[in-house]
Amino acid sequence: MAKSEINFSIELDDNRIPDKIFWDATENPNEGINETKAIAVGVWDHYHKGLLGINLWTKDMPVDEMNHFVVDLVGNIAQMVADSTNDPKIIGYLHDAGKNITKHLEEQAKMEGQQQQQQ
Repeated sequence: MAKSEINFSIELDDNRIPDKIFWDATENPNEGINETKAIAVGVWDHYHKGLLGINLWTKDMPVDEMNHFVVDLVGNIAQMVADSTNDPKIIGYLHDAGKNITKHLEEQAKMEGQQQQQQ
């Protein structure tokens, strides 16, 4: 039987806030340990019928990158639903959520750009 592993290593500061996050996997196309600024892991607890979630980000994770990460996560969940249940309503809701978040971020960036021009 084949086996695959995914490992995370988190370096914490004195206040136990993630300072660095590293990950590695047996099927990692990048080979070796990789540093990242954020992880989101969802595990289905079939005994309690609920999510066991781990969401971590480093203190130096840029806000714009975190927002992009959120959009990508929503798209990833939409793809997971398409692959697993193919429920068109849920897929549509998730795609709409991703589009709405993206639109909000674009509007926010435009407003920030206008404010910077006025200064």
